[in-house]
Amino acid sequence: MRLYPIEAGNFKLDGGAMFGVVPKTLWERTNPADEKNRIEMAARCLLVENGDQLILIDTGMGNKQEDSFFHHYGLWGNYTLEHSLAKAGFHADDITDVFFTHLHFDHCGGAVNKTSSGNLVPAFKNALFWVHKSHWDWAIRPNAREKASFLIENIAPLKESGQLRFIEDPGPFISKTPFPFSIQLINGHTEKQMLPLLKYKGHSILYAADLIPTVGHLPVPYVMGYDTRPLLSLQEKELILKQLFEKEALIFLQHDPHHELISLQNTEKGVRMRNHFNFKSYFGHQ
Repeated sequence: MRLYPIEAGNFKLDGGAMFGVVPKTLWERTNPADEKNRIEMAARCLLVENGDQLILIDTGMGNKQEDSFFHHYGLWGNYTLEHSLAKAGFHADDITDVFFTHLHFDHCGGAVNKTSSGNLVPAFKNALFWVHKSHWDWAIRPNAREKASFLIENIAPLKESGQLRFIEDPGPFISKTPFPFSIQLINGHTEKQMLPLLKYKGHSILYAADLIPTVGHLPVPYVMGYDTRPLLSLQEKELILKQLFEKEALIFLQHDPHHELISLQNTEKGVRMRNHFNFKSYFGHQ
């Protein structure tokens, strides 16, 4: 098996929303805000090459929305999903599976493209698209809190294509999967978010998605205002961080533009980052 970080683009989100009730004087130490109170975010995906399987975990927000949409989210940098795949030596048509941690637009928008005639079609024509069934049901009938994050143009074309597949195991830990990794289910951020847990070159790596978006979110109370069940997020984060530290696992950060992989240490304030790396420096390849 081989892993490739895939940078799908950078954007910005309101720092207050990203840190909930945590005062700005605390969170801006790790995540400085711009003049609009927005912090820098990455949309970092992970490509898993395993024999004949080429699995893309999440897809970023894509490029099919109106300019006003992207202006609101303050896109910055030069990364795109297509260019990052090409840099790793692959094309969209090579992808056999797309695995969604969840269906918020910044995690699944790149799975659907808009053609010149305005039609919405899967960006990966040869892939199966995997989502948890309970999360799918949650996404197609969104609550008022998450409605702006579940965009119908990102979701409906997946089912219409016939390429959609469901995972239905209730978890919370799924070890038997169609993939070369197990899955941790968590429910604080949204219903049945799926976090891949990979074994790679003697290391355990958690793809943390929105449980721990950035290094600044490692403290247990630092929970996003976007979370639908913030008290549950506290419990899930505390338990998972404890398990990761005990296993000497690494965390792959999806939304931190400056930290790709981190190791952990236990401090008097709780589990914190020990060191940070990228795949090239740690594993000797991209």
